[in-house]
Amino acid sequence: MTGRVLIVDDDPVQCRLLEGMLQKSGYEPVVLDNGDAALSLLTGPDGGRIDCVVLDLVMPNLDGLGVLARLRQAAITVPVIVQTAHGGIDNVVSAMRAGAVDFVVKPVGVERLQVSLRNALNTSALEGELARLKHSRAGMLGFNDIITKSATMAAVIRMAEKAAASNIPVLISGESGVGKELVARAIHGSGERRTKPFVAVNCGAMPENLVESILFGHEKGSFTGATERHTGKFVEASGGTLFLDEVGELPAAAQVKLLRAIQEGEVEPVGARKPIKVDVRIISATNRDLIADVKAGRFREDLFYRLHVFPVAVPPLRERPTDIPALARHFLARFAAEEGKRIRVIAPEALRLLLAFPWPGNIRQLENTLFRAVVLAEGDSVGLAEFPQIAAQVSGQAAMASVQGPSPAMAASLADDAIQPDVSTEAAEVEAGGADLTTHIPADQPPLSPAQSPLLFDALPLLDEAGEVRPLEELEAELIRYAITHYHGQMSEVARRLRIGRSTLYRKLEALGLSSERPEFDAAVATERQPGKIA
Repeated sequence: MTGRVLIVDDDPVQCRLLEGMLQKSGYEPVVLDNGDAALSLLTGPDGGRIDCVVLDLVMPNLDGLGVLARLRQAAITVPVIVQTAHGGIDNVVSAMRAGAVDFVVKPVGVERLQVSLRNALNTSALEGELARLKHSRAGMLGFNDIITKSATMAAVIRMAEKAAASNIPVLISGESGVGKELVARAIHGSGERRTKPFVAVNCGAMPENLVESILFGHEKGSFTGATERHTGKFVEASGGTLFLDEVGELPAAAQVKLLRAIQEGEVEPVGARKPIKVDVRIISATNRDLIADVKAGRFREDLFYRLHVFPVAVPPLRERPTDIPALARHFLARFAAEEGKRIRVIAPEALRLLLAFPWPGNIRQLENTLFRAVVLAEGDSVGLAEFPQIAAQVSGQAAMASVQGPSPAMAASLADDAIQPDVSTEAAEVEAGGADLTTHIPADQPPLSPAQSPLLFDALPLLDEAGEVRPLEELEAELIRYAITHYHGQMSEVARRLRIGRSTLYRKLEALGLSSERPEFDAAVATERQPGKIA
């Protein structure tokens, strides 16, 4: 299954061999040559994007055992596979005690490495699911329980973490199925009220004539059918958090009473003689455009401003495709365990199909799709045959392209299915003093989205106006032009994604006449060629 694997080894030849193995196996390798750099990456903001580590035990300065010890101190649980040229039992015992999940001896074979990685990722997914279940039952879900590899979602989590440090009212917006309640539970579980109740109410599921009773409670005999006293959700959540899901569905009469309850910090149950003081933190969520509802008179403006104090917008799944492999791995491990099946992997062509689908139902739809696939699967993997409905909807040429492999534009936008450099070509460039293979860390600036790119996404015309096949030189020039624009002129990234060295890229720019076509090309090349600049 696709994942990002960090290789840490001071031997450049071994790094190239492992990198080639990982690429052929469908993984995305990230290469570092020392333990200190590995720790900086794993403990930094991009550490969560690493799914597994292949770590050399014998390195200068900080060795593999030292890295394992530091990871344990930092409570980082990424699975680590250690490797060394010395396969003594003492090394094995020391590495396992330090926290490694497996041990391989150099030179490791492709099949042995695949099995080790697959087992490590499956074990990590199961352990993560068990931790989430434990936290969920204890009402202590946190932001670490949110599965994401997306930079966009990471920004959302950073915003939510700031809200968790306060009692400020939060309004979470987003399409149905994106995980708004999970974000709400993480805010509650990370704040000072985490030991108190978290009470969730679906405002769209309450009968209109019972909204007031459900939210604020009622006294016995206050209306027909009120045979017992009911405290109401506000009183139940007192001291903790009240989550109002789909708050835009509340009827007008309930909106007035909700506004008063928030303003005054007290509720008046139906039939009660006096109000009851409550201490409740309000987190609300909606999939509607509340501003449009306010303008149309469907939602009270004063209530909107009471709820919309700290807005958090959760993006749909189609805007964070890098989350799809991680979520798919999570759901596969969970449902395989629940169904008692030994399913270990999603076939690469099936994963490409999932990446090509727009997911209008978001994470909830992906979850149900994986559940159905696990039930249908008869072997130890799920393939295209287990996703008949998704395959039927990904139609025509787009479906064929997604099954055969991502286009350059698709591959550039999906960090978990990215195209990596050709090992032999890049090795020659290194020996010639060209490209630098010691580090393959994604650039700080993300690539342009398809909507931002000047060329049509996934559309490179192969025929000219006369209906003849376009010359190879012309297609190559257009692809290079697109790549430079797509990666903001970062020539090292352009060369890596095109599987060529930087010096080869510069020669092609000059040969194709692109270096003088637009000023930013010259500026980008000049910047990359500055003395002492590290790609």
